[in-house]
Amino acid sequence: MLTLAIIKPDAVGAGYTGKILAHLEGAGFVIRAARLVKLTGAQAAGFYEVHRERPFYRSLVTFMTSGPALALALERDDAVARLREVIGATDPAEAKPGTVRKLYAESKERNAIHASDSPENAAREVAFFFAEGELRELSGGRH
Repeated sequence: MLTLAIIKPDAVGAGYTGKILAHLEGAGFVIRAARLVKLTGAQAAGFYEVHRERPFYRSLVTFMTSGPALALALERDDAVARLREVIGATDPAEAKPGTVRKLYAESKERNAIHASDSPENAAREVAFFFAEGELRELSGGRH
């Protein structure tokens, strides 16, 4: 099963990209595709459209366009639920020890990483960043 993660501009800017990638791989995720992106306002607004009516929407779009981010298509069994466990609560103060957000997030708004919240959203979000042909085929184990 595939899911999407985005290492957000705060974590990329702080130099945590490699540590977060190692954390994800250590949790059994296989990177099927990766792309360093600098989202435009229109791209960020479209990606986070589901949150348009939420009070944090505008600041989220601004934050996500503030610097480069790393979009990742990740694969493993039960990928969506497992990634949500591995990254921890949105607010790093509430995240469990050893989770990505407890280790690398600054605040509830600058929380280091995005993860799809359902299999349906994972499919939509992976397709937002990656064409089908860009997703590495996995045959014979890890590559």
